[in-house]
Amino acid sequence: MLSFILRRLLLVIPVCFGISVVVFLLIHLVPGDPARVMLGLQADEATVAAIREELGLNRPLPIQYVDWVTHALRGDLGRSYLTDEPVFAAVLGRLPATLTLALAAFAVSLLIALPIGILSGTRPYTKADYGAMVFAQLGVAIPEFWLGIMLILVFSLYLRWVPPSGYVSLWENPVAWLQHLILPAVTVGVVNGAVLTRFLRSSMLEVMHQDYVRTARAKGVAERRVITLHALKNALIPTVTVIGLQFAFMLGGVVVVEVIFAWPGVGRLALDAIARRDYPMVQGAVLAVALTFVAINLLVDIAYAVLDPRIKY
Repeated sequence: MLSFILRRLLLVIPVCFGISVVVFLLIHLVPGDPARVMLGLQADEATVAAIREELGLNRPLPIQYVDWVTHALRGDLGRSYLTDEPVFAAVLGRLPATLTLALAAFAVSLLIALPIGILSGTRPYTKADYGAMVFAQLGVAIPEFWLGIMLILVFSLYLRWVPPSGYVSLWENPVAWLQHLILPAVTVGVVNGAVLTRFLRSSMLEVMHQDYVRTARAKGVAERRVITLHALKNALIPTVTVIGLQFAFMLGGVVVVEVIFAWPGVGRLALDAIARRDYPMVQGAVLAVALTFVAINLLVDIAYAVLDPRIKY
């Protein structure tokens, strides 16, 4: 197992290098002059040239890239062109809100997908299965922004059970934190739970017809044990990939949901930075999202080896 993890860690190095190159080039190839963004269109050419010299924007791209990577490895992602705020601190400051939403939505999606997917996969073509598939189709088809707006209309404006938007830290007020978290977490969790339900159902249908399941039943193993110990563990192997990608997507920031609920996450930070052409902030946010995907994929690979020891060989 240790050698398997080390091999995966070594593969992460070239992937991270490629990510850094792509992030750097995409931002620097976008039309527009950061110096003009900082100073405005009325600034004279001498002032603009001085700012470009100060920021190193007049140097060749390879030299700018080496300088950016060198500073990034030390945790220095530059400063915002507009607010002069350190990018690393800004991204780090948004992480608690993003982690809160991602973990809560992930829990909601698992609470939906596991029971419904197992029930549907073990009782195919029954009323329960048809009901589960109707829910899954609706969950996949309904846009997150529409679901979020409907939840706000019903539970905030009509019933007045929870606030419509905003964010409160857990340490400031746990009750208010939970009230503000419910609607965005359910919005993201229902959509992702519907996707997971479909994948888990398909995996369970395939596994339930395997020889080892029939053997376990022939030996007199209880049906609950057959499902949980023999079928579910193997059905989770392909589903883990979807779970990992969805969780990484949540950590990256569900931008639409964050905008609807005024949630101060990394995704909204990136969106605001793009709108204002704050290139260092965009770089930092995109890099954080990309590295999150790499880390989640690494954890998924390790989970594969735990679920099926044959994979590590």
